[in-house]
Amino acid sequence: MECGPFLPDILVLEIFLRLPHDAVLRAGLTCRQWLAVSRDEFLWRELFYSYYRIPRTVPQHPAAVSWYREFKRLFDCIPCVEVQTLKEHSDQVLHLAFSHRGHRFSSCSKDCTVKLWDTERHDGNIALVHSSSMRQFNWGYTQFSQFNADDSLLLVSGVYLGPHHSSSGEIAVLSLENYTLLSRVKNKPYDVFGCWLNETHLISGNLHWIGNMTSCSVLWLNKAFQDIESENINVVKRLFKIQNINASTIRTVMVAHCRRHDNPDLLVDYDAQCQARRQKGQQRQPHQPLLFDLGTSSSEEEDEEDAVSPRDGRCHGTAAQAAVSSLEHLKESCKNLDPSQVALERQVAQMMGRVHTKAPDSSLMETSESGDGEDKTYLLFTTGSLTYSPHQIGIKRIKPDQMTTCGPVLGEERSSYEFFDSLDHVIDIHGHIIGMGLSPDNRYLYVNSRAWPAGCIISDPMCPPPIAEEIDLHVIDLKSLREERRSLRAHRAFTPNDECFFIFLDVSRDFVASGAEDKHGYIWDRHYNICLARLAHDDVVNSVAFSPADQELLLSASDDATIKVWRSPRAVRLARDAARRPARRTLRSTGLLASWLNRGRGVNGKP
Repeated sequence: MECGPFLPDILVLEIFLRLPHDAVLRAGLTCRQWLAVSRDEFLWRELFYSYYRIPRTVPQHPAAVSWYREFKRLFDCIPCVEVQTLKEHSDQVLHLAFSHRGHRFSSCSKDCTVKLWDTERHDGNIALVHSSSMRQFNWGYTQFSQFNADDSLLLVSGVYLGPHHSSSGEIAVLSLENYTLLSRVKNKPYDVFGCWLNETHLISGNLHWIGNMTSCSVLWLNKAFQDIESENINVVKRLFKIQNINASTIRTVMVAHCRRHDNPDLLVDYDAQCQARRQKGQQRQPHQPLLFDLGTSSSEEEDEEDAVSPRDGRCHGTAAQAAVSSLEHLKESCKNLDPSQVALERQVAQMMGRVHTKAPDSSLMETSESGDGEDKTYLLFTTGSLTYSPHQIGIKRIKPDQMTTCGPVLGEERSSYEFFDSLDHVIDIHGHIIGMGLSPDNRYLYVNSRAWPAGCIISDPMCPPPIAEEIDLHVIDLKSLREERRSLRAHRAFTPNDECFFIFLDVSRDFVASGAEDKHGYIWDRHYNICLARLAHDDVVNSVAFSPADQELLLSASDDATIKVWRSPRAVRLARDAARRPARRTLRSTGLLASWLNRGRGVNGKP
């Protein structure tokens, strides 16, 4: 359609700059001139920054092909449309984990089951394929699960209920071929959770108290199952033995394989992005992504051209008594201690640590140049030095010879006075850490924390400072081992310091998501540092998980005993269109058949 007298392009642009984005798109359908102006890069740059309220100092995503496409990516590719609610759990759902292929995911719950789900059904719906109850092993509940690298085994972590309401953790390994139990491993404290080091070995913890406020955490490497052929080889080996002071313990172990740093999904540091652009500016073709392709379907292109202590405060029943028993016991045992006794024990523990801790190997943490072929594997965990609440990220490098249970059970030889291993690096978050998640390339560690008041001084390790209701999402670069200055905030938590629990977060190529206590899940864009969506539940959201095969598919788990499935508006639209096509083809073929049959009929309907 052509218009009458043409307005100058500059005047049309000035008008469009004063319209919302949806009005601009509708106006672009009026005529060819307005369509061309409606796709102007300057126009969409202004619309982008104003609509998403992004500071103009933030550059365009390094992989963006245009401002229009970037606006559409954030508007149309966020998994914020609820498409299914799974209600097979009978109690609070605590954790979700996808397989590496994305074809299955697992869920853990207060109902003491671990369930497996299929995401590749022809109808697009997610369906339950298996459920295992752990009550037969005297578990209180299941709290965490993780697939191994080739998706053949599932690690399931839970709370084991012992005599006299004592509680510790236990890890079970299930075969995903026939769902049989292959092994069980003790895990203390239970919020170590456990993790895979490689396809056949997992890491667990143990805790030994050596004073009222001083303990020792031992991290063990365990073989997932015992082969008949390897019956003479150890199934366990001690990795590290680390001293804890001021009632702190090691929790939430994770493994980061940093060999992937050479090809990061996304450089979070804006200065690093600019430097990468300058270095590759001569090689980069116009509109060619610098780091990765944001991706759109070819059909869409054609259409557009046409137009914590994890649950201390909220457990119930026997599990509640077991879950809080260790912390309450610690508080009770320290209640009658004189402050001078506590201070003396701290001084003795610090002196013993200095004398009896193996010196760190500085070469282990040296930053290697890209392309030198050296792989690095880091063990990450939460810990503390001032109080029992976890406020530090501990980093310990795992050497190649430590990745198998071969060799001495107690690990490498130590001299007679070396009792403990030192940490290679420590990052203090200055708040209570309640969640951690790695980016897919293992370059960045995202950390949920509730901040302490600025300038607070901790005089009593059993009385940590009050914590903020706002949850800060910190970003740590594991290549430089420093925290990025930008942090994300939108979600909230309300439980006090001694009751706050773990809220699992997840990171995809472009997005990061987290649960919260305000009955919502949240999604942020990793590059622009903005909150893009709120995902509603009827109770606390404990865990979220992106599909590694499709970041436009997200799951959220809640205390309302449901798992919600979220897909992007684009994915929902494509699925709806795909469902309509067979019906259209059927109608078309039926119409052709009817017309062909009628050709041979006479006026009276007879042949």
